[in-house]
Amino acid sequence: MLNDDLKGQLRGYLQHLRHNIVLESSLDDSKKSGEMKEFLSEISELSEKVSFQEGGSDARRPSFLIRRADSDVQVRFAGIPMGHEFTSLVLALLQVGGHPPKLEDEQIEQIKALDGDFHFETYFSLSCHNCPDVVQALNTLSVINPKIRHTAIDGALFQAEVEERDVRSVPQVFLNGERFSTGRMELAEILAKIDTAGAARASEKLNEEAPFDTLVIGSGPAGCAAAIYMARKGVRTGLLAERFGGQVMDTSGIENFISVPETEGPKLAQNLERHVRSYDVRVITAQRAAKLIPATEEGGLHVVELESGASLKARTIIVATGARWRQLNVPGEEEYRTRGVAYCPHCDGPFFKGRPVAVAGGGNSGVEAAIDLAGIVSRVTLLQYDPVLTADEVLQEKVRSLPNVDIVVNARTTEIKGDGRKMTGLTWQDVKDGTNHSVDLDGIFVQIGLLPNTDWLKGGIEMSRIGEIAVDERCRTSIPGVFAAGDATTVPYKQIIVAMGEGAKAALSAFDHLIRVPAKS
Repeated sequence: MLNDDLKGQLRGYLQHLRHNIVLESSLDDSKKSGEMKEFLSEISELSEKVSFQEGGSDARRPSFLIRRADSDVQVRFAGIPMGHEFTSLVLALLQVGGHPPKLEDEQIEQIKALDGDFHFETYFSLSCHNCPDVVQALNTLSVINPKIRHTAIDGALFQAEVEERDVRSVPQVFLNGERFSTGRMELAEILAKIDTAGAARASEKLNEEAPFDTLVIGSGPAGCAAAIYMARKGVRTGLLAERFGGQVMDTSGIENFISVPETEGPKLAQNLERHVRSYDVRVITAQRAAKLIPATEEGGLHVVELESGASLKARTIIVATGARWRQLNVPGEEEYRTRGVAYCPHCDGPFFKGRPVAVAGGGNSGVEAAIDLAGIVSRVTLLQYDPVLTADEVLQEKVRSLPNVDIVVNARTTEIKGDGRKMTGLTWQDVKDGTNHSVDLDGIFVQIGLLPNTDWLKGGIEMSRIGEIAVDERCRTSIPGVFAAGDATTVPYKQIIVAMGEGAKAALSAFDHLIRVPAKS
């Protein structure tokens, strides 16, 4: 199961174990159980502090428990955590073995103080690059507080469960048997959801924050670049970080990031966060900006009100809130979101194995999604509003060569159909002749572009007709002392490398503003 390279890496990690750990398996006669037995045996041979034990009593088979010897500290996996989840396995082994998680002391104390019965179950896919963040966060919670239990479940191995619980999108989390969340969540977000009193205390504490020289709002490529550049100038820098990496987290392969021939979105996002945290930046997580109140005089303090009710003050602001997937905005889309309506083919594609699906969008992202899905699903219907596909020619050639992809142009999706539990089909209209058509489908992957995350700024700052923040060549907005960078702005070409450059430029402009405009007391 483990090649020599992985064994070498794992052997090195296991040297950091402080306690003995037991790998306790619950197996049956299936092929996957045989693979899991081999997998766990190989791990146990890499360290004297790891032992393998059969005879577990868990109902899910194959599954295994990582348990600290003579302790109730434990983490459970139902499935073999390879692929994107291999890092989750490594961290679980280390943390159960006593290696401390990288959390602030205050956050650890908040987790320890949680009282109640918390049994989390997370359904993941080995191809999902958002799942590890959720799995790792919940594993960490369960290691710190024994009242919290977590089982990470490979949905591909437990199809009956997936069908019964109607899981069509990952990561999907259940708490004590009830649906808790869908999609990527940071540990701080999970904590805020289960510990409302702690979230209120955190908001109150934010009100006591001293004013920043620069507050960066957004932690994608633009925001991280801006925060790093400002911190290197030695000024007091804050970063409102709802999601490190932003849209980068939804990107699988990246092959045009100059000097890095090939990487993946989640890996780049991790590097961004690591780089930011290596500087003196006040990172504020699990908070979202709700309103900007500009300074009343030049050199005064801008105020950013948060959705939690807290407020932050700064002499300069850099908005780098990025963008989100554009929705179809048709009847049934919201009702069947995560129950057939999906936005990430890499994450959710495996849940539609052998089933018919549609892809909305004929640009690069839509055609790439159709190509990826064609190898998993029974049939793909690619719906394009325009009379022609707009994807790169090489992608068009590839998708046209696939026998199970139907390309329909001049098609406007008009409604998502369902039976109340899940999506069953859709209707579309031929924009050329006005005729209406319907098709039976189990899912649709929406790939029709992005919308800037600027709703919270509307009415207070100059924007384009689609909500992009208007900026000049120095990233200045219509409000003195407020700058913007990245996909939330009017700068063309929404690319990672462009966003990073704009973030750096915005920081340099903000610093220039700080040294030229005297602060008002």
